[in-house]
Amino acid sequence: MAGLNVSIAFFFLVVAVCQALRQLSKRLLSPGAYGCLARELAGSLQLCMSFLELRMLVEIGPWGGGFGPDVVLTLLFLLFAVHGASFDGASANPTISLQEFLLLESSLAATATKLLAQGARMGMGWAVTKIYWSWELTQFHLIQNLIAPECSSTIHTALHHAAFVEGSCAFLFHLVLLKLRQSHPVYRVPALAATVTFLSYTAGPYTGAFFNPALATAATFHCSGSSLWDYIRVYWLGPLTGMLTALLLFQGNIPRLFQKNLLYRQKSKYKVPKAKVVAHVEGDEPQRKRKGEKSNSKPCA
Repeated sequence: MAGLNVSIAFFFLVVAVCQALRQLSKRLLSPGAYGCLARELAGSLQLCMSFLELRMLVEIGPWGGGFGPDVVLTLLFLLFAVHGASFDGASANPTISLQEFLLLESSLAATATKLLAQGARMGMGWAVTKIYWSWELTQFHLIQNLIAPECSSTIHTALHHAAFVEGSCAFLFHLVLLKLRQSHPVYRVPALAATVTFLSYTAGPYTGAFFNPALATAATFHCSGSSLWDYIRVYWLGPLTGMLTALLLFQGNIPRLFQKNLLYRQKSKYKVPKAKVVAHVEGDEPQRKRKGEKSNSKPCA
């Protein structure tokens, strides 16, 4: 259990350093630069380093440390709960940034900046984590260094099935995210963490359950066993399709592309009363009341 304790200490250290970077950036940078760049840099670095260490525990822990998947799933839930509480609005996920762009919540320049920040920090997180593993603080890291040069693809099923799995994970995740995006963080954060934990447990054996193109690129694209185009189809096009499907199903339209609602009829908020006109016809001419004359007619129902 000493190796597990070192990993938990690593998680705390990563969160603390990234939180310090967020606080420092918030003081030194303008709100726009912080929102589009700094918090995405810190969030992506935090997510990548934590995920790589956790993935190492998933692969080596059961036979090298003697603990089961329940320990890893518990750590996964707690990590994503901490990420959700500390990210300060950062997504650290290209599909979430693209979703915000399609919902007219973010401009093209801001979205492009977020995507570049996510890609850069994911790559940096992978490099820093490899340096940390090279110190071999635990037997897990020693084993990881031995098997790292010969890492294999995380796609353990047919390509069309793998793309469907990643797309389905992204679809369910974004559907929950859209439903809870206006909710209080007390409810939203644990609900999203539970969703990620469930999807990782269900889809992990097939594709690793990334449903995050930037994270998948940093974690698995360098491994042998699948071509670059295979990785792109599974880990980029799959989650992107899942996000678009979830957005269309939830909204009925994609505001950035078209405003017409294709799935749901929008009812007017206000009811306009219909005017009822009563006309008494005598012959071919309507009979008009004379001024001061009372009418004995009743309005039509």
